[in-house]
Amino acid sequence: MALFGLFGKNKKENLDKGLEKTKESVFKKLTRAVVGKSKVDEEVLDNLEEVLISSDVGVDTTVRIIERIEERVRRDKYMGVEELNTVLKEEIVGLLEENAAGSADSFELPDNGEPYVIMVVGVNGVGKTTTIGKLAYKFREAGKSVMLGAADTFRAAAVDQLVIWAERVGVPIVKQGMGADPASVAYDTLSKAKASGVDVVIVDTAGRLHNKVNLMNELTKIKNVMKKVLPDAPHEVLLVLDGSTGQNAYEQAKQFTKATEVTALAVTKLDGTAKGGVVIGISDQFRIPVKYIGIGEKIDDLQLFDREEFVDSLFN
Repeated sequence: MALFGLFGKNKKENLDKGLEKTKESVFKKLTRAVVGKSKVDEEVLDNLEEVLISSDVGVDTTVRIIERIEERVRRDKYMGVEELNTVLKEEIVGLLEENAAGSADSFELPDNGEPYVIMVVGVNGVGKTTTIGKLAYKFREAGKSVMLGAADTFRAAAVDQLVIWAERVGVPIVKQGMGADPASVAYDTLSKAKASGVDVVIVDTAGRLHNKVNLMNELTKIKNVMKKVLPDAPHEVLLVLDGSTGQNAYEQAKQFTKATEVTALAVTKLDGTAKGGVVIGISDQFRIPVKYIGIGEKIDDLQLFDREEFVDSLFN
């Protein structure tokens, strides 16, 4: 079953509101980029390149977008600046589609009735615990049973926050004491979920600095222990990134994709920043689908990422 079918359709007005700061910033820059111009020429394209880079789309992705627009200008012979917004949206969506990036994958429950396991990774402070709580809420609302695993045992606050979310959403949580072996917590969580016939398991992992060399070993150990309970687990490794950090989010994505196989991304805190373009760059550069975006504080402000709606909200 597709995620959109499972969670229902996003509210476009919520997305527009959540991306307001980025949209306002991009619109002002675009207006300056074409002032006094009637057609898209080399100077307009140079200005557009600057707009995209300063909106945290990233240099490599910006170059690819500009090349696509240059090709379009050559093909069409003439392009008025009033068409630029439409062309920009079409080419960015086209780029993400070609890369099979930036779209929500299907969510398939295992046929054998075993739990679907999501392992969540990311550094402290990116909104990892909040994302887990909101995700649990989404699955609960869709009629799925959920269990949380508090395997970030290095910070008491991480466990406490997850307990609060579990109570708020009304789902069970498996936890051990401060400093307990994270792999042991993961093992307990999956064992209990399997015995209870739970649909979805979400396991939090330690969010220490992404450049620590032992991160890879720790995540590998957790995954190996999960496989002892469920051979196919984890079914998904979700990396949570803070969109408001712009280029730092790229660096974190780079480090985590080296440390473990990341299969999906969640980009948070987009409502409080003008750096929303980072979602486009990360989708393009890492060829990993962005599944979720965080666009506000409310419990239902975690949205499924729809590349067409997202690009439309940014450049409309």
